Amino acid sequence: MKYAVIGAGAMGYRYGVLLQEQAGLEVDFVDTWEPNIRAVRRQGGVYVSRDHEGRHLVPINLYTPEEYTGTPDVWIVFLKQMQLAGVLERCAHLFRPEQYVFSAMNGMGHVEKLQGYFADDRIVAGTAMIATVLNGPGDVDFIGKAGAGTMHMVNLTEEPDHTTRAMFADFEAANLNPVLTENFMGTLMAKVVFNSVVNTMCTMFGMTMGEFATYEGEQDMARMLLDEAYDACERAGIQLIETRQESVASVDFVSRIGNPLHHPSMYQDFSHDRPTEVDYINGYIARLGRDHDYICHLHEFVTHQMHLAEAMRDLEAAKAEAAERPDRDTADKAQQAAA
Repeated sequence: MKYAVIGAGAMGYRYGVLLQEQAGLEVDFVDTWEPNIRAVRRQGGVYVSRDHEGRHLVPINLYTPEEYTGTPDVWIVFLKQMQLAGVLERCAHLFRPEQYVFSAMNGMGHVEKLQGYFADDRIVAGTAMIATVLNGPGDVDFIGKAGAGTMHMVNLTEEPDHTTRAMFADFEAANLNPVLTENFMGTLMAKVVFNSVVNTMCTMFGMTMGEFATYEGEQDMARMLLDEAYDACERAGIQLIETRQESVASVDFVSRIGNPLHHPSMYQDFSHDRPTEVDYINGYIARLGRDHDYICHLHEFVTHQMHLAEAMRDLEAAKAEAAERPDRDTADKAQQAAA
């Protein structure tokens, strides 16, 4: 099958490059970030490293939504939740009724947006427990050895069909370690509750996942947040694909063994002065609880705490800019006087 990736960021590059290089498939990339587009065209492709080593150039076909004329069998969507609606609108003219879409974005909220463009029996969602870092425009770093990480995929209808199984085979050939399930919400929420611990804790305290795992209270913190999330899911009638204890063990294993040197994507956004996706992770769990008469006090607090950290970050940046302004004004006046 032919694939087109919407969102040439960390995960979009990882899926697209592996499908192209490992599975030998035809892959196009569609993106809207101009610095990324310019870098790829200037370089003739994207630079790919693994664990900061072996940096090499991989030729790719990258287009803006307005330039692209291809007709892939499957779209792969990896964007930030806040960006999705706008990018889908720009891509709307490209979508065809027979096409499938797959997305394993962080958080919750993307499926409803995809339903505005694709029929339910053409939507396959999932999770990706795969660490990747975008170093900058046209430069990506795959974290972990080849074949590291796992992913889950599930049809919105919870009924796998021929195309879904063909996608599964392609992801398997790309060394992405897919697992096919038939529990839609339980599959997606498993990653949300995982991220509600690791992403927010590592971001607020500037830690790698391995550093979080070294804290003696790590499992207690994970259990408290996970228990509250599981309570909300149970009230909503959602049966997760892992037990509570399996989720606690997963947080510990992935942090301690799987990706100890990795900064989660939320940290990457926060450290680059971008909004975080906390509203789609902890905030989503909190809203789910409230919708079913259950208050997730911890997740509500963590959501506010993350937004407070964002506000303080932005305030400090504004203060620094204001402090530099008199120096720039003085320098400009000195240049004018010298002229």
